[in-house]
Amino acid sequence: MSERSGAGAERDGGPTGARTPAGEVYDWYTRGVELLGHGDANAAAQLLGHAAAAEPSSRSVREALARAQFDAGQYDAAVETFAWIVAQDPTDDYAQFGLGVSARRAGDLPRAIEHLALAVAMRPDIQHYGRELRGARAQRNRASA
Repeated sequence: MSERSGAGAERDGGPTGARTPAGEVYDWYTRGVELLGHGDANAAAQLLGHAAAAEPSSRSVREALARAQFDAGQYDAAVETFAWIVAQDPTDDYAQFGLGVSARRAGDLPRAIEHLALAVAMRPDIQHYGRELRGARAQRNRASA
């Protein structure tokens, strides 16, 4: 289905020629989350990037954007976005976890281990947090051997 309408349609952004999605920020957010849920992370990251630019203080938009960036393989961008969330609320275990796994994929093992360890300390009951931390530590140990 290649037809574009509603929140996914674009309109001319003015004299610069920049393209802005049609609809309101909430439309961009919900459509971006929907695209992410259907496995279209690149399109979701683009749409959620517009939403984050329009609503830069929205943690829910930033979290969805970070997830889309991660799933699209944009690990450095995901690190930045998750780091923003962590700066707003250091007790957000999911943001700590997201920052850790993004940093690991970006190749920053010390940062990954730090944030994964924080996530595990906050929520030791979540098994995949611990699994990621053990994997990052093993990766660091292999690299230093």
